[in-house]
Amino acid sequence: MADIPNGPRRARAPVRIDLAGGWSDVPPFSAEQGGAVVNVAITRYAYATLFANDTGEFILESADYDQYIRARTIRELEYNGSLDLLKAAVRRMNLDFGGHLITRSEAPPGSGTGSSASMGVALVGLLDAMQGREMSRMDIAAVANLLEVDELGIEGGKQDQYAAACGGLSFMTFKDPDVTVERLEPSRDFMMELEKSMLLVYTGKSRLSGDIISTVMGAYKRNEQAMTEPLLNLRQAAYDMRDAIIDEDIERVGAVLNANWENQKRLYDEMTTPKIDALFSVAEPAGLLGGKACGAGGGGCIVLLCEPDREHLVRREVEDLGGHCIEFNFDYDGLQIWRPVRDASG
Repeated sequence: MADIPNGPRRARAPVRIDLAGGWSDVPPFSAEQGGAVVNVAITRYAYATLFANDTGEFILESADYDQYIRARTIRELEYNGSLDLLKAAVRRMNLDFGGHLITRSEAPPGSGTGSSASMGVALVGLLDAMQGREMSRMDIAAVANLLEVDELGIEGGKQDQYAAACGGLSFMTFKDPDVTVERLEPSRDFMMELEKSMLLVYTGKSRLSGDIISTVMGAYKRNEQAMTEPLLNLRQAAYDMRDAIIDEDIERVGAVLNANWENQKRLYDEMTTPKIDALFSVAEPAGLLGGKACGAGGGGCIVLLCEPDREHLVRREVEDLGGHCIEFNFDYDGLQIWRPVRDASG
């Protein structure tokens, strides 16, 4: 057995708000046509802590789902729908010592903010550090994506893992297997204004992205024009969003959000819901520049960009209708790993 690391280690990785281009990062579109996305990491995190042991035994614990698994060896960590992402990380990273792994996430489940990908990044980064390796953030993101795609057979794109690993406001391109991440760095004033004007609203209903992705990409593979055209438009929206941000034009940012949303809704009928439609209907007259559903849609979160000094009015309207505004700031650090600080008595 390998040397046991001294003391526990922790990791956190942020979730993200996808501003434009989502879906174009999903295979096979991303492999054949190439995808582009603009997203921003936010200060809602997936956390993971590992206490190593010399018994070879694994204890996996999720604070979010109140689940707890004990396995005597890594071979006993079979995928069965219970804490599979944690099992996948331990198996993929080939952890050569036992440990107690504890996780929790600050994002609501099914929120469309990439919380499972953030957890994957936190887990891969943590296990990499505990084994004394030095993977790059890009490599950590790639392995975290493989946890879902290769290990668990879950269809999806790549933007979430790269946002979680790198942090910040980014323009990403995808031409499988290649990924590029370009940090967008407009002025501090613009970033502060964008952050102040943005609301992240949880609709109270989780979306189930797996079946939706199969439906959308199945239609794309059949060369259905009704699916190919909006996917191409979504990719273009990412380039338009990048340009609007570089030009520091917040009204254009809102317009691109709206254009993206219109093309999202063309992908499948249940992309929007009566609750989402109602939230948009009260937000618009209160001072809305633009908005869209996050992630795969069909519930989860929506992002709303408000007119200057009217975000409080929009917030009031959506909360009166039952929307839950999630507080956040932009995260510029991405994946972080550290050792717990012990007090003098410990």
